Amino acid sequence: MSQKARISLSGTDPEKVDGVCAQIKSISQRTGVAMSGPIPLPTKRLIVPCRKSPDGEGTETWERWEMRVHKRLIDLDADERALRALMRIQVPDGVNIEIILRTID
Repeated sequence: MSQKARISLSGTDPEKVDGVCAQIKSISQRTGVAMSGPIPLPTKRLIVPCRKSPDGEGTETWERWEMRVHKRLIDLDADERALRALMRIQVPDGVNIEIILRTID
């Protein structure tokens, strides 16, 4: 029985998310651990329409504010050295990282 670590990254800035992916990739190459990914998941678009005029007077003009959430998925063999190095990664603000360990028969 072996373990795999599934790492899911999400953030609003795609450059920061890809930077963390590159750090994880370098860790896997340095420790010799098998890695698959990063798999880009569909970008979630959060759109908020709001009226430009605060008092309701004038023409009905609307502004549309949008926030995009970019996601990446990485599967990594759960080696103790690799996971220890993974915990020391400097994750920038605005990037969420989630690590799930799974046992594979």
